[in-house]
Amino acid sequence: MEYLYFGVIIFIFSLACYDLTAGVSTDAGNFLSAAVGSKASKLPLVFAVAAVGIFTGAITSNGMMDIARHGILNPDYYYFNEVICIFLAVGVSDVILLDIFNTLGMPTSSTVSMVFELLGGSTALAIVKIMHDPALSYANLINTDKALSIILGIFLSVAIAFVFGLVVMWLTRTIFTFKYRQKSHWAVGIFGGISITAIMYFLLVAGFGKSSFMTPEVRDIIETHKGTILWGCLIAFTIISQILDAFKINIFRVIVLFGTFALAMAFAGNDLVNFIGVPLAALSSYQYYTEAGAGDPSQFCVSRLHETAHTPIYFLIAAGAIMVFALITSKKARKVINTSVSLSRQDAGEEIFSSSKIARSTVRSAMNFSNTVSSWVPGKIKNWVNQRFDSDDAVLPDGAAFDMVRAAVNLVLAGLLIIIGTSLQLPLSTTYVAFMVAMGSSLADRAWGRDTAVYRITGVISVIGGWFITAGAAFILCFCMSLFMFYVGPVAMVIAIALVVLIIIRNNRVFKKREANENKDQVFRKLIKATDKDEIRELLGEHIKTNQVEVLDFARNNYLQIINGLKNNDYKTLHRAANNLDQEKSLWKKMRRKELIGMRKIDYLTAVEKNTWFHLGSNSISQIIYCLKRISDPCLEHIDNNFTPLPQALIDEFEPVENVALETIDEARRMIYNRDFEKADLFMVKANEARHTLSALRDRQMIRMQSEEGNLRIEILYLNTLQETQELISTVRHLLRASRHFFAV
Repeated sequence: MEYLYFGVIIFIFSLACYDLTAGVSTDAGNFLSAAVGSKASKLPLVFAVAAVGIFTGAITSNGMMDIARHGILNPDYYYFNEVICIFLAVGVSDVILLDIFNTLGMPTSSTVSMVFELLGGSTALAIVKIMHDPALSYANLINTDKALSIILGIFLSVAIAFVFGLVVMWLTRTIFTFKYRQKSHWAVGIFGGISITAIMYFLLVAGFGKSSFMTPEVRDIIETHKGTILWGCLIAFTIISQILDAFKINIFRVIVLFGTFALAMAFAGNDLVNFIGVPLAALSSYQYYTEAGAGDPSQFCVSRLHETAHTPIYFLIAAGAIMVFALITSKKARKVINTSVSLSRQDAGEEIFSSSKIARSTVRSAMNFSNTVSSWVPGKIKNWVNQRFDSDDAVLPDGAAFDMVRAAVNLVLAGLLIIIGTSLQLPLSTTYVAFMVAMGSSLADRAWGRDTAVYRITGVISVIGGWFITAGAAFILCFCMSLFMFYVGPVAMVIAIALVVLIIIRNNRVFKKREANENKDQVFRKLIKATDKDEIRELLGEHIKTNQVEVLDFARNNYLQIINGLKNNDYKTLHRAANNLDQEKSLWKKMRRKELIGMRKIDYLTAVEKNTWFHLGSNSISQIIYCLKRISDPCLEHIDNNFTPLPQALIDEFEPVENVALETIDEARRMIYNRDFEKADLFMVKANEARHTLSALRDRQMIRMQSEEGNLRIEILYLNTLQETQELISTVRHLLRASRHFFAV
């Protein structure tokens, strides 16, 4: 039995190694989004600064892991076999949850996940213990104060960070405008002094605050002379900032890089317990168990977990090395960073979220409120404010999502709020603070315009919803996992291990597939970055051509799938075709949005000339999708209800029509792909002939329906298929006509 538990301990540490990589990926957006989004420096330097911060924070941590040892459960009432079940369940649940969020590219809180996993696992076994011993109470077994403080922290973090980000960014932008390098030189020194002082104080409190060399004596000295230290730093850094500005050194870049280092260090130092706290608590429990003679694990109480344990330095070094490695190599970390950056970018860019009803309602209400307030503001004040927020001449490095003024505000304000929360004993989540400050500053900067607001708000709601899901999912998953392991025993532990491996493999496959799909649209990314009008026009043409060809490829395959499903009475094929149609519809909405962004970037005269044909082509693609859906839905309903299959006579009659439709799509696809429209006139003639043939078939079918006694459902279904096939051919014809004129020189 002793060797079994030793193997479990090894696996828990293996989970911790993976958890460290997943945790860094999840929290990377906290400290990297500002620097990456503003292009404060080259990417290798930004990651190097963050890596140094992470490693410093990890190795200088004093390794206090009390939350995992006795922060949630009361060790006086738990036995060795029970805590091992809880700790293994926590490790399994944490890896699963964080990996899922990383795969989706959604930021979440590792603190919330760990605390609620511990709470869920401890609650599960607490219920078991209470059932066997009614004298025990939940309050005896579980420390609920910590869980309640985390829940309070969720609400406080979201609301406080967003409001402060909004207000502070509005005031900062009013002072500096988007031409911050040309104006307000007098304010640069003051802003730099305040910012660097705030970051320095953040480092002392949150970064080095729990470090091994921060003895009580040192903390007392800092606390006693806090005012002197802050004023001295403020004066010194203000002067230094003003001097650097005089020498044309961008002080905002310095603030961003310094802030990135500070937040990365604080993350590693403070959140290390989230990743290695549970394994170390499990190891301590095993050591206490073996020291006591390794008897019956169900009778050995782990009350010694009340003792405060300090983590050996080699554990801290190993953890720091793994976190740095994960930061540098993890593609999922970049995905999470991209989510935060995309939701806060200044221009329209590539929106990664779709519209939602709640987002549309929110935007509508906000616009009505804004219009009401604006009507009461004097015109001169409105004009002055609008001039301060004019982003047309924004100083943005190539490829930057926002400028360094906003990046500096995000980092400084996040650090200050964490310090304030710490001093007031409010458990503000680092993830929540950093993300919501960025969202509030984006709103203040007018980055959420009328064309992007619904997508951004949908994204923010999705992320916030994910945070609450994290807490609930962590509790439920670990609750069930702990009970399963406790009652089933070693077999359950083996199953849990296999489950983790399978989920990780599956999530990695899903992530690679999503990444491959996203990387397809490199043309649009080049288009967004391009500034030359001729290059933009060429890239837009290439993007439109690619989309049209892909839609025609899809239309051919989907049409064939639907018709085959109908002819063969195959429900699965039709159901798959319907699902594919829904996905294609959603994808096309995103593609159309990107093309509209591209049309706004080309020169005015070209846009006026090509506008009609652009919209005709775009509408034609929409109609192709709707045509297919109008064919698919009745066919699926017919087969799903097990109605009489299509008779062979109608199948034989329709086969030439099917071939004509497929040939029409193929020919249009070939001409658009090659941008060769020499035979377009001949194509139009053939398409018209096909339409006339289908009209004749429709007329014949209508006469047949009136003169013959047949199955009315089949007759109507067949008529609908003929009619929509005719419409499909006609729409493909319109698409080719639009493409021909759009691509004409």
